[in-house]
Amino acid sequence: MNLDGNQASIQEVIDAGLLAGAVTLVWQAGRVLQVNELGHRDVGAGLPMQRDTIFRIASMTKPVTVAAAMALVEEGRFALDDPVTPWLPELADVRVLADPSGPLDRTVPARRPITFDDLMTHRSGLAYAFSVGPPLNRAYGKLMFRQDQDRWLAEVAALPLAHQPGDRMTYSHATDVLGIAVSRIEGRPLAEVLSDRIFGPLGMTDTGFAVTHEGRRRAATMYKLETAGAGDPVLRDDAMGPAPVTLPTFCAGGAGLWSTADDYLAFARMLLAGGSLDGVRVLSPESVASMRTNRLTDEQKRVPFLGMPFWRGRGFGLNLSVVTDPAQSRQLYGPGGLGTFSWPGAYGTWWQADPSVDRIMIYLIQNLPDLSPDTAAAAVAGNTSMAKMQAAQPRFVRRTYQALEE
Repeated sequence: MNLDGNQASIQEVIDAGLLAGAVTLVWQAGRVLQVNELGHRDVGAGLPMQRDTIFRIASMTKPVTVAAAMALVEEGRFALDDPVTPWLPELADVRVLADPSGPLDRTVPARRPITFDDLMTHRSGLAYAFSVGPPLNRAYGKLMFRQDQDRWLAEVAALPLAHQPGDRMTYSHATDVLGIAVSRIEGRPLAEVLSDRIFGPLGMTDTGFAVTHEGRRRAATMYKLETAGAGDPVLRDDAMGPAPVTLPTFCAGGAGLWSTADDYLAFARMLLAGGSLDGVRVLSPESVASMRTNRLTDEQKRVPFLGMPFWRGRGFGLNLSVVTDPAQSRQLYGPGGLGTFSWPGAYGTWWQADPSVDRIMIYLIQNLPDLSPDTAAAAVAGNTSMAKMQAAQPRFVRRTYQALEE
């Protein structure tokens, strides 16, 4: 078994100046088979990527928040089909757009309350600015996280839903809202809940909504690939500020965590093992099974996800994508056996756990995406620099599977 060749696609885009660096990890059957430390976490300072580099993991936060919520389900604090309004009264009188592309003041009543299941499967009718069209997207674009969670939720609740609760999946701020519910149910900040219920038991000492002063020195710089104009693409290092050493005003349960390859490996191993790690039980096997089981209907899976046929051969559990047909899924999204589960992050971070071969793969980079229509059109029209950078991860996955199968 020789995994050395799996890093070639990543090194290629680093050498081309399209990516600063990456940390990848391959684990199987109880042991780490490989860790790649490629390029730099800070190019200007000459600081290399290391195994313990800390990354903004964006939406890889979502399954963690859901796991904490499922611990509360096990304690009988709420059920998945319960309305959220006892804990989130701001959502009691929410309205629904009469026309998805119509004016925000043309609404109809919600046919039923939003449930916890709706929040965990993004079927609540909430949205992101990039997951819906105008004019609703512009209203979401004005939301600011630099305020406390109660005020933020009040602003979200004032917006109409994109569709009726339960009707379909629209990727959204739903997990941020879920995090607020978890915080209110527990009567303490979400950061404390995650620390006590997830990070502490799993030994995830480098994961949280802020980093230590020592951790800031290990944090990866966020880069943005600028491809505008006729010149060569350039990596900008001013895309985001330094890692925070104090908790933000609003700890966003949908996207706010920092973590490392080994810390997230512990979380993924817990889910792969049915809720426990090294003798420490975090969740029941039943809770993990709920997270890892598709909950979308066949009709809902026919609706594109962010413009992609993402559900071909896949389903969606409690904020985990789940492979339901490996042959179909492999054609578009690479190898992974039946039941393989995952959820990526917007800054290029990715992981998956494949129970068919007892394997976990983690891929961590820091690249701020350009979600503008112009960039998307350019990527479709030709083999752009952005497309080359995005292709590095799936090639890494395919080459890893090929090497291990051989």
